[in-house]
Amino acid sequence: MHALFPRANILTEEVIHAAIEVHRHLGPGLLESLYEWCFVRELQLRGLGVVHQRKVTLTYKGGVREDLLRCDLLVESVILVELKAVEDVLPVHKAQLLS
Repeated sequence: MHALFPRANILTEEVIHAAIEVHRHLGPGLLESLYEWCFVRELQLRGLGVVHQRKVTLTYKGGVREDLLRCDLLVESVILVELKAVEDVLPVHKAQLLS
């Protein structure tokens, strides 16, 4: 088991509750950027540290590239959150999450 698993397990529950609260308050149909702002605020109100739109560094055979990828949210430096404001999750969304 990874050393961060117990912390990630607790945080995951809190992140899900925060997401449900945002959706309950705003409902469907808004832009992803608005949900992101509200979600960040909700997590902060719960006392969680959150970074949004953080650059991801890609390293390949000695080369380094930043700003190629961005993660939507990083909660407490443990949980990576990819937000989607779509009606259906498509295979391309799953591929984006895995990468």
